[in-house]
Amino acid sequence: MSKVIAVNAGSSSLKFQLFEMDNETVITSGVIERIGLEDSIFTIKYNGEKDVRTSSIPTHKEAVQLLLDTLIDKKIVTSLDEIKGVGHRVVQGGAYFKESAIIDDYVVEKIDELKSLAPLHNPAHLTGYYAFKEAIPNANAVAVFDTAFHQTLEPRCYIYPIPYRFYEEHKIRKYGAHGTSHFYVSSRVRDLLGNPDHSKVIVAHLGAGGSLSAVKDGKCINTSMGFTPLAGIMMGTRSGDLDPSVVEYLVDTLHMNMHDVIHVLNKESGLLGVSGVSSDFRDVQNAALEGNERAQLALDIFFRRVIAYIGRYFIALGGCDAIAFTAGIGENSAYARKEILTLVSEALGIVIDDEANENGQGERLITKPESKIKVYVIPTNEELVIARDTKRLLGL
Repeated sequence: MSKVIAVNAGSSSLKFQLFEMDNETVITSGVIERIGLEDSIFTIKYNGEKDVRTSSIPTHKEAVQLLLDTLIDKKIVTSLDEIKGVGHRVVQGGAYFKESAIIDDYVVEKIDELKSLAPLHNPAHLTGYYAFKEAIPNANAVAVFDTAFHQTLEPRCYIYPIPYRFYEEHKIRKYGAHGTSHFYVSSRVRDLLGNPDHSKVIVAHLGAGGSLSAVKDGKCINTSMGFTPLAGIMMGTRSGDLDPSVVEYLVDTLHMNMHDVIHVLNKESGLLGVSGVSSDFRDVQNAALEGNERAQLALDIFFRRVIAYIGRYFIALGGCDAIAFTAGIGENSAYARKEILTLVSEALGIVIDDEANENGQGERLITKPESKIKVYVIPTNEELVIARDTKRLLGL
C-alpha cells in the first residue's frame, strides 16, 4: 500500500490530494488558502465529508504542518511514514526538463534559476518542497513541470522572430504552460478514440488562465502560452496576445513604467479589463444577460480569441480528430462551449449534441455521430498525473 501526496503550492495557497496508488483512489483532498493572513481558510474533504476552518496560518511551513497534523488527528493515516512520496507541481521548468524529475540539489537550483519566468509560482513551489521535506524527511519528492509536455515543440514553433542571440544568450523562447493538464486530457481523448497509432487532438484548457494545444500522435506540436503565461488567448485578467507597440505607447504617452504596464496586462486586462465587471466568466455572462454591452463585448472577444487558435491548430495538425474542453470554463460552461463551437461549426463540420452539452455530467462526448470532429468534455486531473509520475520515478 503506497500513499503519495500531490501538492500544488501557490504564493498564498496549498492544494493537495492524497492518493492510495495501488488503485489510484483519492483518500483526501483540499486546499489551504490565504496563507499569511489572519483569516486563512483550511478545507479538507475525506470520507464523503467536508471540514472548513478559519485561523491564522502565517507561512507555508505552518500550512504543511497543519495539514499533516490533521491527517493524523482524523486518522486519515496512522503514521506519516505511510506517505512514501510527495509530488510537487512546478509551473516553470524551462528547457532543462523534458519530463518530471526526482528533486535533488540540481533540480532545486534550476527551479530557483527560473523564478524570473514564474515569479509568483516557482518560489512558492520551493517553499512547499522545503516544508514537506522538513516535515516528512523520509518521503522523497518529485517535481512535475507544467512546461515539460511542451518540450516536444520544434524550434520553428518555439523560437521568436527576434534577434537569435536573445535565445542563445538568454533562452527567450516559447515555453507554454498547463502542460500537465494538456497531457492528461489529450491522453484521455486518445483512450476514448481507441488509442489509434495516429491522432490529431486540440485541447482547450479554459479557466481563469487559459491555453490551447495541438497534440499530434500524443506529442504537443504547439501551444498558445509563450515565454510566460501572459501570451495566447484572452483570460480572466490577462490580455493574451497583444501588439508590443501598445506597451511602448503606454510607457511613452501615458508615462507608465514597464512594471506597471506588465501588471495591467497580467492583472487588470482580459475579461475584467474589457467588461469592467469581473474576471470570473460567470459574472461576466450574467452581466451580459442583463444587457451590459461591455460584458457582451468581452465574451465576444474571448470566444473569437479561442477559435483563432482552434483554426490555426486545425491547419497545423492537417485536420483534427477531436477537440477537448477542460478546466473551469471548459468543463462547466455549456454556454461557452456552445458559442465557441457554433463559430467554427460550419468550417469544421461540427454538429453539437445540445442535450449532452447542456445536461450531461463529467467526461463525455458532446457531438452527434454525423459530426466530422468529435468534441469531448474532459475534467482535468493534474494531481493524478503528479501522483503517477511520483510513483513511477520513485519506484513505489
